Amino acid sequence: MTAIRTALVTGGTGGLGAAVTTHLLETGWRVVVPWVARTELGRLADHPRLHLVEADLSDETQLRQAVSLAAAEESAPLFGVVNLVGGFTSGPRVHETPIEVLDAQLDLNVRTAYAVTRAALPHLLAGSGGSVVCMSTAATKRPFAGGAAYVASKAAVTALVETLAVEYAADGVRVNALLPVVIDTPANRAAMPDANRRSWSQPAEIARVIRFLLSDDGAAVTGASIPVTHVG
Repeated sequence: MTAIRTALVTGGTGGLGAAVTTHLLETGWRVVVPWVARTELGRLADHPRLHLVEADLSDETQLRQAVSLAAAEESAPLFGVVNLVGGFTSGPRVHETPIEVLDAQLDLNVRTAYAVTRAALPHLLAGSGGSVVCMSTAATKRPFAGGAAYVASKAAVTALVETLAVEYAADGVRVNALLPVVIDTPANRAAMPDANRRSWSQPAEIARVIRFLLSDDGAAVTGASIPVTHVG
C-alpha cells in the first residue's frame, strides 16, 4: 500500500479492537475509532493517525458524524470498515429464554454492522472501492445449547456479508466475515478462568487477518467466512 488510507474501526477500544486499531496504525493506516466507554480509551496510545470520536452508533446522527470524520481527509480516503461491535449471550434453551434476548442480539450484532456499513458505503463508492470486515462466529458452524439467540444473530451477519459482497462486487467493494471461537481477551479470561485457552482466537492474529483483508493483498477475497482459530 503506497498511499495512506483510512479505516473506520467500530469497537476499536475493546479487547479485540485495541489490537486491531494498534496493528492498523503500525502498518500505515489512518484509523477512526468511535467510542462510548471512556474507561476503555487507555487501551490505545496516542498516535498522529488515530482519531477518536465519541459516538453512540445506534444514534443515526452520531453514526453519520463518525463516518464523516473517517471520510474527511482526501489524502487518506476511507477504504476500510471493520465492524467489531457485538455481543454474546448464552443461557437456557429457547423455550425458557425471553424473546427480548433475541431482539437484543439482533440489534447489537446485525443492526449495528448493517447501519455502519450502510453509512460508509456512499464514501466507498465515491472513492476507489474498499473493504468491509464483519465479525461472525465459528459457532454458526458448530452451535451450542443455550446459544440460539447469539448464533442466529451471527448467522445473520454471515448472510449480510454474503449479500453485500454480491451487491457491491462491481463497485470494487469487498465484504468478508471472520469466524473466531472464544477470543482471548481480559474479559473472557475473567469470565472463564478455568478454561483451556489453547485454541482461543488471539487478538493479534485476528488483527493481522483483518489487515490482510483490508489491503490490496486481499483483493481476491470477498464473500468469504474465514475461520480465525488459533492452533498451537
